[in-house]
Amino acid sequence: MIKRFIVIVALFTGFIAEAQENVSSPYSYYGIGLTNFQGTVENRSMGGLSVFMDSIHVNLQNPASYGRLKLTDFTIGASHDRVKLETDGASDNSKISSLDYLALAFPISDKIGIGLGVMPYTSVGYRILDVEDDASSLLTGRGGMNRVFLSAGYAINEHLSLGVDADYNFGNFQNTQSINTEGLQYGTSDVNRSDIKGFTFNFGANYQRPISEKLNLHVSTTYAPEMDLDSENFRTISTIDFASGTGRTIDQRELDLSETQFTFPSKYSLGAGIGQTNKWFVGAEYSNVGSSSYQDSFSFRNDGGEYEDASQFSLGGFYVPDYNSFTSYLERVVYRAGFRYDETGLIVNGESINEFGMSFGLGLPIGQLFSNANFGIELGQRGTRDAGLVQEKFLRLSVGLSLNDKWFTKRKFD
Repeated sequence: MIKRFIVIVALFTGFIAEAQENVSSPYSYYGIGLTNFQGTVENRSMGGLSVFMDSIHVNLQNPASYGRLKLTDFTIGASHDRVKLETDGASDNSKISSLDYLALAFPISDKIGIGLGVMPYTSVGYRILDVEDDASSLLTGRGGMNRVFLSAGYAINEHLSLGVDADYNFGNFQNTQSINTEGLQYGTSDVNRSDIKGFTFNFGANYQRPISEKLNLHVSTTYAPEMDLDSENFRTISTIDFASGTGRTIDQRELDLSETQFTFPSKYSLGAGIGQTNKWFVGAEYSNVGSSSYQDSFSFRNDGGEYEDASQFSLGGFYVPDYNSFTSYLERVVYRAGFRYDETGLIVNGESINEFGMSFGLGLPIGQLFSNANFGIELGQRGTRDAGLVQEKFLRLSVGLSLNDKWFTKRKFD
């Protein structure tokens, strides 16, 4: 299994490096793009909730989960989005599919677990045509930032576990604006590109304790400190022959832009919940991101966005009728649901860009050792039609696999 995983990681890393455009939203123009959800299909189906963790599934949002692992877990997830974009005077539709994460986690002792994997962190993807009188402007963007991580968790005792993620972030985003004026043979093209790289860290803790004969208390927290990432910046201005229909470049000038650093924001989360082991769980979580640090980070692009600190509120849980049923498959299915509300921290034309979603999901048992296939659906909305902006209504379908195995088992021979 480990050789197969290494091959998949190599292929997936190549894929996200070359084909990062896994979003279709005009709001991905700002900053370093829209932030992707950093958890599994299981977490997303509970409104993004990351409080719950057990001994057989990896929790990508809190590294403390690795200290509780008893089985090796290989997990992979993908999603398909259908989006309706609306303004006061027009509407359009888009659809896009993406690979969301690939990870492997395994215990190396009763108290220590290790995880590694790769996932897209932010995404840029849009195509906006603006026509006014005798001039037209086409604004396009693609790219994003990806993350390769190595994680470790340690269970101090049966109640408390701690963990840390070490993340290497890399990628680029490119924005192109082409302007064509009727009656003129030549137009212009302005291309801005930034290549990003650098390390970030995320620390986590989880506390679980029985509070009655059947009920267990779960408390979880994470903290990622501010870190400086390097940005190598490029800008090219070209004169384009639009009249001939060839789009031929007549003249091109590359501007010297210095390398910069931008502050990747801090983030902390705190969540709590109660549940009955192998039966049900319900919890709530609050996260805060110091995204106001972006305010002065992209002045060379003058993208027009403003930034404030971001917040997210999540509420969700799951229910299993009878996880150990031998007579009914449906009673072993995990049923999940949740709700989230995000204040993204982005302000455009004086309007805060907020987002909310309602999610539902199923965890279907497959094979042995508690492996399962997970399916999720989320209905949500981003943005507003006020102040000439775009409102996005989306339907997201997610699918993931969580495959368990047992490694490092001591074998006995007669």
